[in-house]
Amino acid sequence: MASLLAGLVLVALAPRAGAQDGDTLQRIAETGTIRLGHRESSVPFSYYDQRHQVVGYSQELMLRVLDTIKAELKLPALTLQLVPVTSQNRMALVQNGTVDLECGSTTHNRERERQVAFSVSIFVVELRMMVRRGSPVKDLADLKGRRVVVTAGTTSERALLLHRERSAQDFTIVLARDHDTAFKVLESRQAEVFLLDDALLHGIRAKSARPEDWQVVGQPMATEAYACMMRRGDAAFKRVVDRGLSQLMQSGEALRLYRRWFQRPIPPRNLNLDMPPSERLLQLYRQPEDRPLN
Repeated sequence: MASLLAGLVLVALAPRAGAQDGDTLQRIAETGTIRLGHRESSVPFSYYDQRHQVVGYSQELMLRVLDTIKAELKLPALTLQLVPVTSQNRMALVQNGTVDLECGSTTHNRERERQVAFSVSIFVVELRMMVRRGSPVKDLADLKGRRVVVTAGTTSERALLLHRERSAQDFTIVLARDHDTAFKVLESRQAEVFLLDDALLHGIRAKSARPEDWQVVGQPMATEAYACMMRRGDAAFKRVVDRGLSQLMQSGEALRLYRRWFQRPIPPRNLNLDMPPSERLLQLYRQPEDRPLN
């Protein structure tokens, strides 16, 4: 990780209001500062480790893109301001200028394109369920009469609402502030099912006190693409970010980072998610694109 931070000065920053920037690259060049949004508990994408350092697959990709930005602006170093974001406030903080670039576990879809811009995709996930081992819930058809927890402000929440409406199933939706809180709801038996992106569920399971107590089940409710967020209307900044990410993917560096975070022991509990890359993700690495999947 130390090599990733070479040439950067880290400054912790609490979320605060900021003016909309029409030219992000110009502002970065003038101030020597870039504001990066990160998640606090999106294992293994962007989260705090046991030393309260921000780590993860998406975080490393974002730090590598800074090299492309520095080269574009001919800057030897950048001051890096880290801004923690949640599912509920991440788009607003990008829109109002508090955050220049957010790379975490944010789904790129057509609805969100109306509010923010997205980079080329960095990951592909499927919405699935986590339950206690031995639970009678095996698939979506088993949700009737159950309590299902989701993180507020996520596409999982919207997908679950649509599923309840279309299936006419009678089940209760419990909203949680973040992924860790949602798992605590599941762990305390206030809900029987936790719906979320499969990679995040495996990350939550891996850092739990007893990973063997939990399993990810069911057919996928949807397939989605993750991407980094930026403000709309700034084509120059998007081109630089896309170029940096595409180079990482096509050079094999993104796959190396994937293997570090999904196929080797990771903090804080040094457990291995043991998730081989899907063919769809490998194709994305070969041919980066910025099209949403839904």
